[in-house]
Amino acid sequence: MGALPPSLFRSWVHSFEEDTEGVTVYRPEDHPFPPARGRGGMEFAPDGVFVNHPVGRGDAPDAVPGRWRLVGDRRLALSYPRGDRPERELEIVHCDERVLRIRWLPA
Repeated sequence: MGALPPSLFRSWVHSFEEDTEGVTVYRPEDHPFPPARGRGGMEFAPDGVFVNHPVGRGDAPDAVPGRWRLVGDRRLALSYPRGDRPERELEIVHCDERVLRIRWLPA
């Protein structure tokens, strides 16, 4: 996966029911999710913009702007210009139009 898949560049919502040991699963916003008390997510833009959507007050999603950069085959580093969160890396396990599976890498 030398180049990032075009399907990565969208908004993704955490489908925690599908998580497996070590792999976190995200689905597009229009996926028919079962009811939940709040779902985090993230979005990627081709120009390096990243937005983290943690679950905020009242279970509503929040928006924390950041940047992504490619640091290896299938590996992205996520940083936050405000400096309020540490940089993190993730590995893209699988990505297509229907699902994004990632592995968070140790700091």
